[in-house]
Amino acid sequence: MKARLLSISAAAVLTLAAAQANAEEGLDLAKKAGCLACHAVDKKVVGPAWGDVSKKYKGDAAAKAALVEKVKKGGKGNWTEVTGGVPMPPYSPRVADADIEKLVDFVLALP
Repeated sequence: MKARLLSISAAAVLTLAAAQANAEEGLDLAKKAGCLACHAVDKKVVGPAWGDVSKKYKGDAAAKAALVEKVKKGGKGNWTEVTGGVPMPPYSPRVADADIEKLVDFVLALP
């Protein structure tokens, strides 16, 4: 029984460590790409808080693809009540597609 609890605890620690590493990578990418000029994890800046974005799309299987396209091409209209109509600029090709996907994964993984 103790060995089983230890293995579960070890797995939980590794999962938490991986989540922390992904969060740090996500924030680092956001800083490098300039995302933090308009967004924050926990509060509205110009655009919505990423925590709010995560909540809005939780459980939506199509959300990742739609958000990746929104980051690549820019747009407006989904968060007008928050942004007052300020559009999100396109980030492709300035930010690599693989990095955009990592950023979207980071945002969607927020609690």
